[in-house]
Amino acid sequence: MSRDHTKLRAFQLADALVIDIYKETRAFPPEERYGLQSQIRRGSVSVAANLVEGSARRGDKEYLNFCNIACASAFETRYLWDLSLRLGILSPAVHQLLEPRMTHLCKSLVKLVLALERTCGS
Repeated sequence: MSRDHTKLRAFQLADALVIDIYKETRAFPPEERYGLQSQIRRGSVSVAANLVEGSARRGDKEYLNFCNIACASAFETRYLWDLSLRLGILSPAVHQLLEPRMTHLCKSLVKLVLALERTCGS
């Protein structure tokens, strides 16, 4: 069964965050191009991409697996965002722009995973 990922609220949140994360990480220092900048960007893309890929899977358990991966990537990205603040790479103002949205995304994904687990009997 194919699902329409664009109707999923978690996907909409994740997709919007990818764009903003790319914009806000442009100012990272050059030495972080292959470090935190790359990791944060890849993590945010992973969230949205796993929701898309999972939505295309036929089975509910496969879908749940990809949603779990998306959830883990969201938490990882939020941690790296916080780490960038603590390392002085991000200003508090820039951090505050996206952190509440990242937290909201993490909570949305946890709710999605829990609902799917009830449906799948996992």
